[in-house]
Amino acid sequence: MDALAQCRVLSRCLLAVAALIPILATADEPWRSILPEQRSLAIRHPSQVAQVPVPQTPRPATVTDPQFDLPNRYLTLNDAINISLVNSEVVRVLGGVTASTSGRTIYDAAISNTAIDQQRATFDPNLRLNNTWNQTETPGSAFDPLDPSNAIITGNQNEGYGLDFGLSKRNLLGGTANLGVNSNSNRITPGVLPLNPADRTVTEFSYTQPLLQGAGRTANEVPIVLARIETERSYFQYKNAVQQSVQGVIEAYWSLVFAKTDLWARSQQVKQAEFANNRTLARIETGDANAGDLAQTQLALENFRASLLTSQANVLQRQAALLNILGLPPYEAERTVPVTPMLEELVEVDWTAINDLAQRERPDIIELKLILEADQQRLLLADNQARPQLNGVALYRWNGLEGVAPSGNPVRSRSGDFEDWSLGVNFSVPLGLRAERAALRQRRLIIQRDRANLDQGLHNMQHLLALSLRNIEQFYAQYERFRAVRVAARTNLEQQLAQYNEGIVQFIVVLQAIVDWGNSVSAEAQALSQYNTELARLELQTGTILQSHNVVFFEERFHSIGPLGRLAEEKCYPRSQPPSAWVDRYEGGTQASEEYFNLEDPVSKEKSTDGDRDGREEEVDLDQEVEFNMIDENEDGEMSDEEIEKLLEKRSSRRTFMDSLKTILRR
Repeated sequence: MDALAQCRVLSRCLLAVAALIPILATADEPWRSILPEQRSLAIRHPSQVAQVPVPQTPRPATVTDPQFDLPNRYLTLNDAINISLVNSEVVRVLGGVTASTSGRTIYDAAISNTAIDQQRATFDPNLRLNNTWNQTETPGSAFDPLDPSNAIITGNQNEGYGLDFGLSKRNLLGGTANLGVNSNSNRITPGVLPLNPADRTVTEFSYTQPLLQGAGRTANEVPIVLARIETERSYFQYKNAVQQSVQGVIEAYWSLVFAKTDLWARSQQVKQAEFANNRTLARIETGDANAGDLAQTQLALENFRASLLTSQANVLQRQAALLNILGLPPYEAERTVPVTPMLEELVEVDWTAINDLAQRERPDIIELKLILEADQQRLLLADNQARPQLNGVALYRWNGLEGVAPSGNPVRSRSGDFEDWSLGVNFSVPLGLRAERAALRQRRLIIQRDRANLDQGLHNMQHLLALSLRNIEQFYAQYERFRAVRVAARTNLEQQLAQYNEGIVQFIVVLQAIVDWGNSVSAEAQALSQYNTELARLELQTGTILQSHNVVFFEERFHSIGPLGRLAEEKCYPRSQPPSAWVDRYEGGTQASEEYFNLEDPVSKEKSTDGDRDGREEEVDLDQEVEFNMIDENEDGEMSDEEIEKLLEKRSSRRTFMDSLKTILRR
């Protein structure tokens, strides 16, 4: 082809491409053969992202709408733990006044478990079967036999078929065996050949065995062992999260009990301050008090109301935290009321026993041990890789040829006539093995580091156990002291109210008595709540909180494609490991948990059983629930001036001022 003809062909090609480019450029994927460049940021609007339905619930409780008048739903600690375990597809842990995800799910261990088969697949047989049909026609030139000064175009047609079959298998010793069959058939037309068509067949068996690097069952099993260890690590990380979740439920439960007890104490303080303020207003009208006394009582009343608001908010926050860690929505149609009583007995702790339990059962300590096991496996692999490459190779091959002679007779070679074999030893090594030996040193140093981390973990474990032990005995001792303080504060409040009523002391003294009494009730409840929470935390620190609550994991399975393929029956594989919800450790209770603190109004008097025939005043039994008569005659909820005067006239009678205050507070 001359230059002009070449230019004509090239121009036609360019015109065809130019006509095709606009069509390809305006087409959509995948029909656009040349994809455009990304020259700008393509960020979708949030509304274009897949939307997820959110459960519709009413507005949750707040301090302006506490919803304390909702029907009660009694909840035992057993039920609370079981609800959280049922809703633990994603494990939640408590953090302050809310709960958040731990990042662990019931599927983690099963997901990690699939890596074991992925590593085992390295030693599975590998089958290959390739078929190729082809035809080639190559033009050629020759002199025209009729006119030697002329040339003609000739060509041959070669039709062929190729088969490549092979089966290879790597064993745990590192050796690789391969069996392969290769067959090629060719027919050339026109042509006169000794065999046409001709079929060449090669059957080959080979084996390669590493003798240094890559040799040995231990080194070749390292990836499988590491996958198993990683599955165990995933399991214990998940178990640790579930343990923290159970302890968080217990802490949230007792914190709510304390918050409700504190709310009751602050409510009593407000009631006492309201009565004192009303009493001061009445005294101003009679001239027994001045504006300074009124300002003092009003200030005390507002302070108590502010404290009450804080306590209400704390109850709502603690209730929301409990609902959160239980996996329930923030709104509840029934108000959750804990009914399990707190443990009020001191638990003796065996220091040696909890240390042994912790080092054996704590998931984080077990994980550090597993990390060391994995380091040992990686050290074996690094030591193996730091050796020279020395391989023994062997090959045996059978060659065959068959075809059709020009006479039409089939001709074939006999089996075993043409055989190849070879044996060899191959050696290669980077001079110095710098990188491999550096990796080996690195692994040895990592083992030293992780062993130090294990020692530190044990050190930290003991300090955490010691902290829990100190806290348990401290909180219980504080509970006993605050219980005594509560009795003393109640007696002090009773006495100061009596003296204030008689004009002996100023209201500031009564105010301090009210504050001390309310603080003593709150402190007693807080100390007992902390004690019960710390008992659960000690079980968490020893790693036995699940065993002590009879919580176990059971394996759920699912069907998936098996080794025989999609046409065969599906096999069962691990899917998840949800925890059981069979906790039955704590008492149920028949009343709100805070009622077990003997929540009575701070002033009470036992009613006489003999009609007060001798006119003597009786001692007040602070723990006895008594009944009182209404003071106001019209029962409108407020005392009139006449009723107050009548009350003042009865100072020497059997009923004291404290009894009257008790009646007012009970209305």
